[in-house]
Amino acid sequence: MKKLLPFLLLLFIGCSNNRQGKDEGQHKIIPDKKVVLEGLNHPWSIAFLTETDALISEKDGDLIRVDLNSKSRQILKGFPDDLTDSIRAIHFGDNSGIFEVLVDPEFEKNSWIYFSYAAKKEGQGTTTKVVRAKLAKDSLYDHQTLLEAAPFTKEYFHYGGGMVFGGDGKLYITIGERLFWERDEPEIPIAQDVTDKRGKIYRLNPDGSVPDDNPDFGHKAVPGVYAMGIRAAQGITVQPETNKIWFSEHGTIQGDEINLLKAGANYGWPNVTSGRLRSSDYTPPKLEGVSFTAPIWFWPHTVAPTGLTFYTGDEFPHWKNDLIVPGLSRGSLWRFHISEDTIKSVEELFIDDRIRIRKARQSPDGKLYLLTDEDNGKLIQIIPKNIKSQL
Repeated sequence: MKKLLPFLLLLFIGCSNNRQGKDEGQHKIIPDKKVVLEGLNHPWSIAFLTETDALISEKDGDLIRVDLNSKSRQILKGFPDDLTDSIRAIHFGDNSGIFEVLVDPEFEKNSWIYFSYAAKKEGQGTTTKVVRAKLAKDSLYDHQTLLEAAPFTKEYFHYGGGMVFGGDGKLYITIGERLFWERDEPEIPIAQDVTDKRGKIYRLNPDGSVPDDNPDFGHKAVPGVYAMGIRAAQGITVQPETNKIWFSEHGTIQGDEINLLKAGANYGWPNVTSGRLRSSDYTPPKLEGVSFTAPIWFWPHTVAPTGLTFYTGDEFPHWKNDLIVPGLSRGSLWRFHISEDTIKSVEELFIDDRIRIRKARQSPDGKLYLLTDEDNGKLIQIIPKNIKSQL
């Protein structure tokens, strides 16, 4: 019955939409879109320095600083020179580029920003790398590598790269397992191998050191691992009410999930999935004495969920503390109402205006923004639109 729950809930989305329409009629508010900035090169993430001063990472471009009032932008100087420079030239589905950008919670005191990207090593390939550097106007300096998810490989997929600061002040990082076909898994699958840096979620101190209270995966485990069994998680966010951390996960054939992060958890990839494996001829090995953590939610169709966020603003009071989840596939945007770690209702937004969305992010003043994954990428603000009451 537990596995059927997402399917049953989806059957009620239409009913939820009708009820929501009445609620919005009473409030005389519906969501609308406003383009704030365009001409971005497949933007991946945004980090606010102030309400109008922000950093945007372009997956196929640069790390830039933008003024949302004047629309001016500056390319940040001093980005590491090992950034991959063959975006989509090697393979059409190449996922390489610049990923997450974060501002240190104490940025006004220390000037640190954090970013993840696909780093290259001559003759070996690429991997996910996390660096912090100090920001001064349009320049980066004092670079420090916090995580390099070796080995470098010639697989250009599933880097992960999602990052968030938890309520505990620790840095949480998602690293993908990098394979396209499951049949290419080694004897012990990458995400199930504690000695392999890929397919894991990490918890680090801001300087890259490992917290003393991290879970123990054994003396052979790579340092900093907080959870394992990850395929291609990109989105990761903190629930403000509880300080719990939620993350999105890409499946292969269906199998897209929303998960609640737990210390020491194994999320099962590739041994268990809510979808199907891409390699029909592959059978994962049996793992003795291993228990897997089930997703909180999964879709019966492909969504490709990405940079999710919790909404705590005031413009849409009936969305308060709901989880906003964008998707690349079908260009979908979802709103989840959660109570005590259980998803109680689901609404799909803007079903008449679909566009590939990479990130949902809230500004310091509580405004909700989206980044679209396109050649002419856009920063879109979700704004309230007044309508006449339907009562």
